[in-house]
Amino acid sequence: MKKLFQGLWIGGGAALIALALWLSGLLERWEYTTWTWRVRHFAAPGAATPQVKLILLDQASLDWGSDPARGWSWPWPRTVYSAILDYCQRCGAKAVGFDVLYTEPSAYGVADDETLATAIRQGPPFASTVVPGMKDNVKAGVTHWPTNVAAPRFAVAGLTDWLDHSARSWVSAARANFPIPQVTSNATLLANVSDQPDSDGIFRRASLLRVFDDRVLPSLGLATYLAAHTNAALRFEHGRLWLDGKAIPMDNHARAILRYRGGSQKHQAFSAAAVIQSELSLQEGKAPLLPGTNTFRGAYVLFGFTAPALLDLRPTPLSKVYPGVEIHATMLDDFLAGDFLRPAHRGGVLLGVLLMALLAGVGVTLSRKAWHSLLVFAALLPVPVAAGYLGYALGCWWPVMAGEMGVVLALVGGVVVNYATEGRQKAFIKSAFKHYLGPDVIEQIIADPAKLQLGGEKRTLTIYFSDIEKFSGFSERLDPPTLTALLNDYLTAMGAIIQEEGGYLDKYIGDAIVAFWNAPLGQADHAARACRAALRCQRRLAELRPEFQQRTGALVKCRIGVNTGDVVVGNMGSRERFNYTILGDAANLASRLEGANKAFGTYLMVSETTWQQSGGNFVGRELGRLRVVGRKTPVRVYELAGLPGAERPAYFAAFEQALALFYAGDFTAAEAAFEKLPDDPAARAYAVQCQALRAHPPADWDGVWGLTEK
Repeated sequence: MKKLFQGLWIGGGAALIALALWLSGLLERWEYTTWTWRVRHFAAPGAATPQVKLILLDQASLDWGSDPARGWSWPWPRTVYSAILDYCQRCGAKAVGFDVLYTEPSAYGVADDETLATAIRQGPPFASTVVPGMKDNVKAGVTHWPTNVAAPRFAVAGLTDWLDHSARSWVSAARANFPIPQVTSNATLLANVSDQPDSDGIFRRASLLRVFDDRVLPSLGLATYLAAHTNAALRFEHGRLWLDGKAIPMDNHARAILRYRGGSQKHQAFSAAAVIQSELSLQEGKAPLLPGTNTFRGAYVLFGFTAPALLDLRPTPLSKVYPGVEIHATMLDDFLAGDFLRPAHRGGVLLGVLLMALLAGVGVTLSRKAWHSLLVFAALLPVPVAAGYLGYALGCWWPVMAGEMGVVLALVGGVVVNYATEGRQKAFIKSAFKHYLGPDVIEQIIADPAKLQLGGEKRTLTIYFSDIEKFSGFSERLDPPTLTALLNDYLTAMGAIIQEEGGYLDKYIGDAIVAFWNAPLGQADHAARACRAALRCQRRLAELRPEFQQRTGALVKCRIGVNTGDVVVGNMGSRERFNYTILGDAANLASRLEGANKAFGTYLMVSETTWQQSGGNFVGRELGRLRVVGRKTPVRVYELAGLPGAERPAYFAAFEQALALFYAGDFTAAEAAFEKLPDDPAARAYAVQCQALRAHPPADWDGVWGLTEK
């Protein structure tokens, strides 16, 4: 529970920091980068894309116009644009929007402007551009709506209230440059083409309108639609601009988030030169360059510049050079399809970031291993990005970086706290137990320190005692360096096996080894582990024996006693110095069984309790019932001879038959049976014992062999 609350505190703090950074705009640059990823991933034509078409004055058109056969210098004569409008009318365009500034009279004279005026008047509904001055220091343009220019034909409900509750300075223009009278008098609608990019200079949003002298100038994309629908109803309501029943989500600056359809010319585009040539050919009764006369039937047509020299290329998430007219086309497309992207609700973002950060904080603080933490990192770091992509698919700009920052801070904070608390605990555990336990056992304790209960407790353990046979005798013949090297190599080899089997190395007492299983970490198969370790130690010593004998001249053998029983295990000693060790009769019995091997000439003896709890799958034989020194209660003992699956020695069966005679008190028959096994040290020992019992028959025989020495 403590770890849970710790994770919640970390996650909550991370969320607060991330949200503060997000609200302050400090994450904006990185958020814009992730937005570019999303735009490029999802950019695709929409249902309304075929309804919007483009006529582009591209570089090829400029080159065509400057050909000596025509000799059009820039700016072109406005008569040229008349041919474009005539062709749009001929082909049934629903409305035309020109992203062209006609603020000055034509250099070719009044007749040129009048020809354009006639084409506008006789052509399809036409939207022309106005350039509002959005800065106080802008001096050009008029400060009031010109008296000779008709007011917009549409009304906007709720405009005054919206302006009063929003940043009026963002949409209100102090001055405006209007087109020449020939254009304003004949255009269906005047449109705004002034806009501002985001702080990094990229156009991700588009202004829906500007307000000049309390009159609304819709942006060119919407103005082209309004030119064809003069009775359209507009109103501001709850952060949206409603147009003909369709809601356009917007911010307080009347900007909408654009859903780009793809790279340049995803809307069907035609070069201005091709359109002009087609119209001139049709006027002369010739076949047009463009096929048929239905090119723009029922479509909204936007005209603009893409030639680099005409300076109408703008940076967008899709390209650093994106035609401005195509931004207006994207706005119109989004409106027709009704799929403008909306900003995420701030309350939802706050809750989402908090939940992700809390999950990250809790996930890391509850992680017990490094790979657990890595898994939490791998699982949660992509979540904010995935949420951002999912939000885009659902039509929402869900901020990625706020969530990502919250998750990252929570994950890092959790790791730091874990290191500061559990790291020290793990370092202590490793330092305290590395000389006594195998690495696997230590890792299990570190993974769940609750399993490590230090301080005395009663527990059933399997205890292992071993001692080198006749060590005192040959140690006196060896010089200290040789003896030390021998002991170090022997104890290292035996200790490694004990640790590999999950045993705890309690202590080395000269050449003796004391170890136990099932503490400090619980092990259900502790008896089997101890038996396996004992057999492996004997096998390893047999492999090392020739080398040891060559180095020291000593034949190194060891006796092992193993017992399973209840002991007290824990930290024992003084307050200043203590060891993690065991106390109890079961430990003493294990020591006595190690010594009891001498009576039988064996080297690996286990108690009946150990034999039974090991599963009975090991190869072995019952050795007898013993009453060891210092203990009144007899114990049945066994000799371990092999791992499960190994071949059982043939003479074991004959020994067991002889032992049955011994238990029955038929010492004469037992002696004869044991003497038939002269190569078996245990049988020879029993034969001698039978002789003694025959000579002095016991008054009350219970089948127990009472040992008189340790």
